[in-house]
Amino acid sequence: MSVAEAIRERDAARLPGKRDEDWRWTDLRGLIRQVPPPSAEVDPAVVGAGPFDALTDERVVIVNGLGAVHIGVEPGEAKVVVLRHVSRGDGAHAARVSVEVEAGGRLTLLESYEGDAGGYLAQAGLLFSLGKDATLERVVLVSDGAEGVTVSQAEVELSPGAAFAQTVATSGARRQRIEVRVAHPGGHAGLRLDGVYILDGKRHADLTSVVTHAGVDGATDQLAKGVVRDQARAVFQGRIVVAEGADRTDARMGHHALILSDRAEVDAKPELEIYADDVACAHGNTVGALDEDALFYARQRGVPEPQARALLTEAFIGEVVDRIGHEPAREIVRAWVSERLGG
Repeated sequence: MSVAEAIRERDAARLPGKRDEDWRWTDLRGLIRQVPPPSAEVDPAVVGAGPFDALTDERVVIVNGLGAVHIGVEPGEAKVVVLRHVSRGDGAHAARVSVEVEAGGRLTLLESYEGDAGGYLAQAGLLFSLGKDATLERVVLVSDGAEGVTVSQAEVELSPGAAFAQTVATSGARRQRIEVRVAHPGGHAGLRLDGVYILDGKRHADLTSVVTHAGVDGATDQLAKGVVRDQARAVFQGRIVVAEGADRTDARMGHHALILSDRAEVDAKPELEIYADDVACAHGNTVGALDEDALFYARQRGVPEPQARALLTEAFIGEVVDRIGHEPAREIVRAWVSERLGG
């Protein structure tokens, strides 16, 4: 089953659904009975500024999925690039993006998904290729409309000595899935996969990742935190596979969520599959409410309860935001978190 194929063929039967194990909590086939017609063409010049536009002059804007895009970094070169996926109207669209960072290159990719109030169906397929000792930090800010359906699917191929760091911050959509699959070669390559979700109303967000360690001396560090309230639903699926022979792998995964209303829901499935002996791997998962003792402590010192809740929640999320390496992007994400929690 493939979202891109469903859009291309306008065949809803090709959409993944709850009978597909990896999609059982993000059922598109049950939601979408008929794939919308292709989205209208929109001039990128009329969509306005994106959240990261002020940070670099190198920008790629994809509106309603038109065209395939390649972003390249030469050996030893350093770049900051903005990549915007913009959805407008009620149609269906897909996009393909390839990103290649050659040996010793450095790329900061500031990516955003921006949707209006339309009932769109959008899919983005991304392929990341990192050469030896290359570095890529991907910061993704996802602001879909409440009626939109977005699926982002990234495949990452690392070379020995490469470093890939990713932070996703999302407010959800009618249905939304941000997925990444990483082929990890070991060879002292480093991987960080982080995520933040702040959901309200009836919004849905699915953060799914699969990391396959195939060689010795590889490292993965993953941390996701989220907040859900009203009738929102969050999904976290993280799988780390350590293949036979991938000795001395160091893999850590953590997911922690706050549920702030009785009707909100969090579905979490952290997994470790280990087929090697000499490894250091661990995962943790917690889902609960705000610490009442900390809330009481703040109120005793004169902080009104709504403000105290917002401050505690922002501190909880802030651990993930603080791990963003690119300082200007980190401050933009921090402001986005503060605005979402204040709302």
